[in-house]
Amino acid sequence: MIDCAACPLQKRSMFLPFTPEEIVFMRAFKHGEATFQPGETLLSQGERSDRLFTVLEGFATRSIQLEDGRRQVVNFVFPGDFLGLQAGIMGEMRHSVQATTPMRVCVFQRSRLWDLFRDKPDRAYDLTWIAAVEEHFLGETIATLGQRDATERVAWALARIWQRLSALGLGTSDGVHLPFRQHELADALGLSTVHTSRTVSILRGMGLLVWKRGRLNMLDPERMFTLAGLPMEREERRPLI
Repeated sequence: MIDCAACPLQKRSMFLPFTPEEIVFMRAFKHGEATFQPGETLLSQGERSDRLFTVLEGFATRSIQLEDGRRQVVNFVFPGDFLGLQAGIMGEMRHSVQATTPMRVCVFQRSRLWDLFRDKPDRAYDLTWIAAVEEHFLGETIATLGQRDATERVAWALARIWQRLSALGLGTSDGVHLPFRQHELADALGLSTVHTSRTVSILRGMGLLVWKRGRLNMLDPERMFTLAGLPMEREERRPLI
């Protein structure tokens, strides 16, 4: 099991470093680690999970299953994301989390969440910050689905994903590894797979990107971000739990 002092995520510039006091607390707060293979479910909708996770490695999708069995992708999960807070606060998960790639996660006990609020107010504030960022992103997603056309939606999603993966230090000269497929992107954006594929081809024809063999290369980030209606700025540094 990785010691919190040697957490690999701490090497990534987008995350704020632990203080010595936080390392001591996190060592006691961390319950263990777990691995998941592609297609495995970390958290299930309607489940009263007793575990919370921080993603060390790998990617996943968040989705909601409707009463008639249809599945709606809500958003995507990246290294550093904290999972299960919804069940920790509301008693049960209102969405599911399914591994897209092999994953390794830190495991925390839900019953100890209150220890964090009682004993470490600075860590509790970090958790609140993470929840607030999630809420902001959800609002941005709703605005995208409601007000942007298909080209703008796809540009927005790919720009956001590219920005996050680049901030994680997962990019090279030929782009970033993009583990999500076009049908998952289409689902998250409320588009058909055919429409999404056609829109990606349009963006490619505009000289904005190359997406093939699981890699996304942004050829003209400034134009892409302008089309997406996003400011061209660095990802804000964020705390880790």
